[in-house]
Amino acid sequence: MLAEPATLALGTIALIVVGGLLVVAIIVAAMAVGVYNKLVTMRNRYKNAYAQIDVQLKRRYDLIPNLVETAKGYMAHERGTLEAVTQARNIASAAAKAAAANPGDATAMKSLASAESGLGGVLSRLMMVSEAYPDLKANQNMMQLTEELTSTENKISFARQAYNDSVMIYNTDREVFPSNLIANTFNFGPAELFVVDKPEQKDAPKVSFI
Repeated sequence: MLAEPATLALGTIALIVVGGLLVVAIIVAAMAVGVYNKLVTMRNRYKNAYAQIDVQLKRRYDLIPNLVETAKGYMAHERGTLEAVTQARNIASAAAKAAAANPGDATAMKSLASAESGLGGVLSRLMMVSEAYPDLKANQNMMQLTEELTSTENKISFARQAYNDSVMIYNTDREVFPSNLIANTFNFGPAELFVVDKPEQKDAPKVSFI
């Protein structure tokens, strides 16, 4: 008769243990879901931040052909410079499309940074050469284009900073415990900063015609 109470006691303990383990499992699962959702949110946030860069880059790429076409009428002896601007613009535009397809990808973002560096360099050279053409500087269309280009460059700079801030937050969170466990399990890879390495990238090309 003494065995029955003992058996009941063991059964009760077993139920308590199973119940406790179930509660722990539910808590862990809820935490995992929360971390996963947070990583998704932050990934979407930096992708949206890059989209703001992309909008301004496309605007600049649209402005440059008009700038070159206007300058062409005054700078007949600077064909090499004008062709270099057009080529650099096309390379940068292609790099931007690749980056937009997968924001944060290391290869794509480094290629874009390099292309933007080259474009900034040739644009600066164009503006320096144009100083020798007073009629071009006084051209109303050229003045408007360069003013819009300067404004766009400033917007790109602000958008790039916002993107880099979002990437830093995402990368930091995915590396700390327990987020790193979820990140590694569900393939939340690190995002690449839009880093400015060269001096000509750090500042907008000097395009004042006013």
